[in-house]
Amino acid sequence: MLIALILMYFLLASFACWLLLFPSGRATLVQAMVNLGWRMHGRARKLNQGGGRQWRQLQHRTGHGLAQGWQLLLRHRWLSLASALLIIVPPWLAWLASDRIALRGYADRQYVINDQVSDLLKGEQLVPPPALPPLVFTTAEVTQLRPLLGGASRNWQLLEQDFAQRLLLVFKIMKDMHGYDMVLLEGYRSAARQDQLAAAGPNVTNAKAFQSYHQYGLAADCAFMHEGKLIISEKNAWAMRGYRLYGVTAESVGLHWGGRWTMMDFGHAELRQRGVLGN
Repeated sequence: MLIALILMYFLLASFACWLLLFPSGRATLVQAMVNLGWRMHGRARKLNQGGGRQWRQLQHRTGHGLAQGWQLLLRHRWLSLASALLIIVPPWLAWLASDRIALRGYADRQYVINDQVSDLLKGEQLVPPPALPPLVFTTAEVTQLRPLLGGASRNWQLLEQDFAQRLLLVFKIMKDMHGYDMVLLEGYRSAARQDQLAAAGPNVTNAKAFQSYHQYGLAADCAFMHEGKLIISEKNAWAMRGYRLYGVTAESVGLHWGGRWTMMDFGHAELRQRGVLGN
């Protein structure tokens, strides 16, 4: 029993040190809490829509559990206080001894982004931008790079709601923080269109019907507008900088970025969900 308590104390103190001394640790924890918040938000919305009784039962159980936990802390307040001090004091002393300098190679740049995600979870609903004229997507320059883009769906309503909100948040951050106007090139993709793109060759896609998150409204291909023109080419230095910022931003809100794939797809982002594509 004593060994188990010592081991538990060591693990908790190590975790506290990790959070205090490593900014990346705090960013990882924040990201995990954001993703948990999204899942809880979606679950609560489904229960609320499915019937008031289930929603009231969930509220009752949650409130009862919190009350029991609070009573337990009050009953053992001195033991709880001593335990908290034992866990907090060593990392705090280590932080003071480090002269308050974070370890090199880490940055806290994602905190603003995560704050915006938190604000979104509190109820803000972002609205899709106005649709662009179809001619924007069929110019000679665009057709040369994406010859089948003309038949793509850019209907935000066909995207899964949580994914659409995260992607709209990415668009907002890219505009407000980096000055890039993002454009949705293609969102939902039918099985027939997926097979059509796969038949065009591996330079387009290797995924056949129902092997892509596009069929589930959980993926999107995006690019940029600049001076009235749609910019897709990765050979454009300005666009390539934007793609990398887009990748960092997308990952910060819980999306997977295609720029990290072996067959890199810099404009692609997807929200992976359990039970979809074998996950």
